[in-house]
Amino acid sequence: MERLHRLYHEHGQSPWLDNLRRDFITSGHLANLRDAGVRGLTSNPTIFAKAIMGSSHYDVQLRELVASGVSVEEACWELVIADIHGALEVFASVHHESSGVDGFVSVEVDPELAHDTNGTTSAARALHQRIDRPNLMVKIPATPSGLPAIRQMIAEGRNVNVTLIFSIERYRAVMQAYVEGLEQYAATPGADLSQVASVASFFVSRVDTEVDRRLDDVGTAQARALQGRAAVAQAVLAYEAFTEMFSGSRWEALERRGARVQRPLWASTSTKNPAYPDTLYVDALIGPHTVNTLPDATLEAFAHHGALARTIDADVAAANSAWHQVAALGVDLDEVSAQLEREGLASFQASFRELLDGLSQRMTSLR
Repeated sequence: MERLHRLYHEHGQSPWLDNLRRDFITSGHLANLRDAGVRGLTSNPTIFAKAIMGSSHYDVQLRELVASGVSVEEACWELVIADIHGALEVFASVHHESSGVDGFVSVEVDPELAHDTNGTTSAARALHQRIDRPNLMVKIPATPSGLPAIRQMIAEGRNVNVTLIFSIERYRAVMQAYVEGLEQYAATPGADLSQVASVASFFVSRVDTEVDRRLDDVGTAQARALQGRAAVAQAVLAYEAFTEMFSGSRWEALERRGARVQRPLWASTSTKNPAYPDTLYVDALIGPHTVNTLPDATLEAFAHHGALARTIDADVAAANSAWHQVAALGVDLDEVSAQLEREGLASFQASFRELLDGLSQRMTSLR
């Protein structure tokens, strides 16, 4: 997997794994991936639902939890946090060797809180306090209600992975929340801004899935020619917004205090359309100060035949042109982003409920 090492050392992009299972930790598989160049890990409710309900690797701990008399939700979080602790330990060396740039493991707050600012803030703080590791990132959705929670967590000096970003407008609001949080934290006596880390998870492939469907409805030759281009184009424009935000006098004042940029993280990077190259959303989005979180198959594909080149800002004009051409054909891109946010939240909420329901049944059978 030499490409993974080269991706970081030659191009400044950190490959993270977008998956976690108990046997990844116990078998040494996760440590092997780390040694092969994987520099961090993300998780979400869907990943845990598949892991916990799809294997027997959690049965021993689950029996102990049933015997202790905890609730279903408490048991769920005990299982999740045990995996997070294991992954944090695996990536602790990366965090240390990179001086806090990488080696992070992300766990998401209860997705049912996505529209509850106070609930999200309390849940994120509780996870940070409970897990208490410097390479932990707590994931908070980039909903309007999530933005104040993001700002507050940064203001408390806590690491945040902002998730479910589908539009450049919302991405700008996320970066603004990060900078405002840092400015608030900087006023705290003894604050060390260099110890605060954050990524902004910009979802990619789902954009093409929905935009391509709408271009199909348009049905013209021009519309068909633009299929498969919208997601990368928007990510390229998001990177342009990133470079704008983290420059200039306001940012430089924080940087002098040790502040780190909030790196864009390309999420949802598996190729949904089999007609597209399986490494499309990796090859086309490579550049410094970025993260790409990859599901297993995409990670293996890139390690085998991915293209190593700085591409994220190679042709911003072409990306801008493609993005505006899609809009000019009548595709309502604001509507697309709003729909994808709703669907993304609904998917994670359904996975969390599925996990709780499945655990309830298993715990009942073990009593």
